[in-house]
Amino acid sequence: MSFATLGLSPQICQTLSDLGFKTPTDIQQQAIPQILEGKDVLASAQTGTGKTAAFGLPIIQQLLDRNNDLDSPDLGANNDIAEPEELPQKKTRGAAVKALILTPTRELAQQVYDNLESYNQGLKIVVVYGGTSMSVQTKNLNAGADIVVATPGRLLDHLFVGNLHLQQTQTLVLDEADRMMDMGFMPDLQRILRRMSQEKQTLFFSATFTKRIREVAYKLLNNAVEIQIASENSTAETVEQIVYPVNKSRKRELLSYLIGSRNWQQVLVFTKTKQTSDVLAKELKLDGIEAASINGDKSQGARQKALDDFKSGKVRALIATDVAARGLDIQQLPHVVNYELPFQAEDYVHRIGRTGRAGEKGQAISLMCPQEQYLLDAIETLLDTRLPQQWLPGYEPTFEEEETQTKRRSRSSEKRKLKAKLKIHSSRGKRR
Repeated sequence: MSFATLGLSPQICQTLSDLGFKTPTDIQQQAIPQILEGKDVLASAQTGTGKTAAFGLPIIQQLLDRNNDLDSPDLGANNDIAEPEELPQKKTRGAAVKALILTPTRELAQQVYDNLESYNQGLKIVVVYGGTSMSVQTKNLNAGADIVVATPGRLLDHLFVGNLHLQQTQTLVLDEADRMMDMGFMPDLQRILRRMSQEKQTLFFSATFTKRIREVAYKLLNNAVEIQIASENSTAETVEQIVYPVNKSRKRELLSYLIGSRNWQQVLVFTKTKQTSDVLAKELKLDGIEAASINGDKSQGARQKALDDFKSGKVRALIATDVAARGLDIQQLPHVVNYELPFQAEDYVHRIGRTGRAGEKGQAISLMCPQEQYLLDAIETLLDTRLPQQWLPGYEPTFEEEETQTKRRSRSSEKRKLKAKLKIHSSRGKRR
């Protein structure tokens, strides 16, 4: 099957050929015709399977077709007949956005924008997200915006000051829709939807959909076509997955050993917290491994520099929180490491989806301490499979150490509680 058979114009097909895209992926084959027909779509597919093109290409085609319809004269019309008087329109300010794509993270917004620009056929595409200049984005919007790619918070900023409006928006896309509705974006999303017409096409795309998220999605969709590529919440077969049990106190040591002994030149490492990502990057540098961290506390400039250095090879290890799991697109990334298992099992799928993309092989390694066993159980339940475990010689976990650390933390917690009680009693005595 070729892209031309999906209903895309010769110009778009030629652009895709120039970019090296020969045949559409499964998600593209199923989604593009449905979107071109104007249907709402709920689509689930593994990361790295071309979801951005699956919704981006038909949106570009639709907008080009509508522009051509407006430019083409009606040859059957009688030019002597006066046009009917137009009804008064509600006054609007700012750019009239025709298609809106919402993403949960800045990195994903930039990635989607870059991809759309590579397919572009003269449309005006603008990306807006936090951490960067409002004035530059305002200037871009003032020049017109057929397609806007945005994070919800920054989009609302532009809506409130009148830099754009959504009354004429014909297509809404929620990319990584499960994350959009699971990261506390629902209030912002509701504010955005209230500013949009009910007569619009809505597209939900993600790699994972929980039952709860699916129920919410169908409240926002109208007779949606559901597309599911491979089994739900699955990982790519091109990714080798392995779990290394190790004590928490030796995780950093094991990570340095793996990077050095196996000569990894590019590895993406995931942590649960911003603080851990910063500390781990510093410790790896002390081990002689060039590393950088990327998390929500970093400015957009610092995040982009860390990512650029990682892609160019200046940095061997990029330490990231889950803010990066939904937006990093690194060609042929060979290794992903879960330094800490995620709280949400679905995030595991997105993390390891950064490797093994577009048919390439990749390796996903998880460093698991005994206290994280319940997190691994949740991941295996989601994937409906057992992940292989291997004890590395010299790094075998010792459960006595874990028990000792647990007792120390318990005693420390009890001491803090006792100090707090004494402080309260002392302050009460002073008031008397």
